Amino acid sequence: MSVSLGETADLRLKASHGLAISLRRGERLRIENLFGTQVVDTWLLAGDDPFEHSSMDHTRSVNSNIFLEKEMVVASSLRRPMARLVEDTSPGRHDTLLCPCNAAIYRELRCEGYHRSCTDNFHEALGAVGITLPFTPASLNLFMNVPVAADGSVERVAPASRPGDAVVLQAEMDVTVVLSACPQDVTPINGTERTPRDIGLAIRPARGAPL
Repeated sequence: MSVSLGETADLRLKASHGLAISLRRGERLRIENLFGTQVVDTWLLAGDDPFEHSSMDHTRSVNSNIFLEKEMVVASSLRRPMARLVEDTSPGRHDTLLCPCNAAIYRELRCEGYHRSCTDNFHEALGAVGITLPFTPASLNLFMNVPVAADGSVERVAPASRPGDAVVLQAEMDVTVVLSACPQDVTPINGTERTPRDIGLAIRPARGAPL
């Protein structure tokens, strides 16, 4: 599924699924954690070249931080700013370290048969808008709570966000935003109930643009 400002301004991302959203420079995407427990894997692709994608290693380097916090940018694989986190009502701690879940992870977790994954959601959402990539970039994991200890070890714990907490990303260039309401239901990454939930979305015009 793909949407743009001209089609709709408010929608819902179904639990365990993904979608692609086109944003023009200056437009804003509000991502609301309706239940407070849902992680949202997030990618950005340049509007004129999908091979220029959001890069977590450049994002960490540009911001000198392993988390994304308010007023920090999501940097591209060419080290250009793609989006800026302009609002955040959550306690923060949006992870940039862990990979998007995939078939191999669910095999390790002893899931039998097919299990939806953020990796599959990424490619499925892109396919719906006619984009194909031969790889899966690392994701920005909004609301994912991954504490890092002094010895470098990490934990996977329930999100610290609360129902209604939201972040707002402002496009710094024309981009395709790909979102996945993470299907993880084995570990507590989506809360102690281990239940994927819907996410609320709203697209807003650039500041100063006519409504």
